[in-house]
Amino acid sequence: MKEDIGIRNIEAMAKVLLSVPEKFLNKIDEMAKNEQRTRSELIREALRAYMKKNIMFDSKKINSDAELLNSMLD
Repeated sequence: MKEDIGIRNIEAMAKVLLSVPEKFLNKIDEMAKNEQRTRSELIREALRAYMKKNIMFDSKKINSDAELLNSMLD
Protein backbone atom coordinates (compact mmCIF):
# COMPACT_ATOMS: atom_id res chain seq x y z
CA MET A 1 0.00 0.00 0.00
CA LYS A 2 1.32 3.45 -0.91
CA GLU A 3 0.41 6.76 0.63
CA ASP A 4 0.39 9.91 -1.48
CA ILE A 5 2.29 12.63 0.37
CA GLY A 6 2.27 15.11 -2.47
CA ILE A 7 5.78 15.04 -3.88
CA ARG A 8 6.51 11.29 -3.81
CA ASN A 9 4.93 8.01 -2.79
CA ILE A 10 6.16 6.02 0.20
CA GLU A 11 5.33 2.38 0.77
CA ALA A 12 3.91 1.66 4.22
CA MET A 13 6.38 -0.30 6.32
CA ALA A 14 5.67 -3.20 8.65
CA LYS A 15 7.88 -3.77 11.67
CA VAL A 16 9.64 -7.09 12.18
CA LEU A 17 11.34 -8.44 15.27
CA LEU A 18 14.58 -10.14 14.27
CA SER A 19 16.93 -12.10 16.51
CA VAL A 20 20.63 -12.13 15.57
CA PRO A 21 23.82 -12.70 17.54
CA GLU A 22 25.11 -9.47 19.09
CA LYS A 23 28.43 -9.66 17.21
CA PHE A 24 26.53 -9.95 13.94
CA LEU A 25 24.37 -6.97 14.84
CA ASN A 26 27.50 -4.95 15.64
CA LYS A 27 28.84 -5.75 12.16
CA ILE A 28 25.53 -4.73 10.59
CA ASP A 29 25.55 -1.45 12.50
CA GLU A 30 29.16 -0.74 11.56
CA MET A 31 28.45 -1.42 7.90
CA ALA A 32 25.33 0.76 7.97
CA LYS A 33 27.28 3.59 9.59
CA ASN A 34 30.06 3.33 6.99
CA GLU A 35 27.47 3.46 4.20
CA GLN A 36 25.58 6.30 5.91
CA ARG A 37 22.27 4.47 5.99
CA THR A 38 20.05 2.95 8.61
CA ARG A 39 20.19 -0.60 9.87
CA SER A 40 16.75 -1.16 8.33
CA GLU A 41 17.88 0.10 4.92
CA LEU A 42 20.89 -2.21 4.97
CA ILE A 43 18.85 -5.26 5.99
CA ARG A 44 16.15 -4.49 3.38
CA GLU A 45 18.81 -4.23 0.67
CA ALA A 46 20.42 -7.51 1.80
CA LEU A 47 17.05 -9.26 1.66
CA ARG A 48 16.29 -7.80 -1.79
CA ALA A 49 19.65 -9.09 -3.06
CA TYR A 50 19.02 -12.52 -1.52
CA MET A 51 15.55 -12.73 -3.05
CA LYS A 52 16.77 -11.57 -6.47
CA LYS A 53 19.57 -14.16 -6.40
CA ASN A 54 17.11 -16.95 -5.57
CA ILE A 55 14.62 -15.84 -8.21
CA MET A 56 17.39 -15.84 -10.82
CA PHE A 57 18.59 -19.26 -9.63
CA ASP A 58 15.06 -20.68 -9.80
CA SER A 59 14.60 -19.21 -13.28
CA LYS A 60 17.87 -20.76 -14.50
CA LYS A 61 16.91 -24.10 -12.95
CA ILE A 62 13.50 -23.99 -14.62
CA ASN A 63 15.12 -23.27 -17.99
CA SER A 64 17.68 -26.02 -17.45
CA ASP A 65 14.95 -28.50 -16.51
CA ALA A 66 12.90 -27.49 -19.56
CA GLU A 67 15.90 -28.01 -21.85
CA LEU A 68 16.51 -31.43 -20.30
CA LEU A 69 12.89 -32.44 -20.83
CA ASN A 70 12.97 -31.19 -24.43
CA SER A 71 16.12 -33.20 -25.12
CA MET A 72 14.47 -36.30 -23.69
CA LEU A 73 11.49 -35.83 -26.02
CA ASP A 74 13.64 -35.51 -29.16
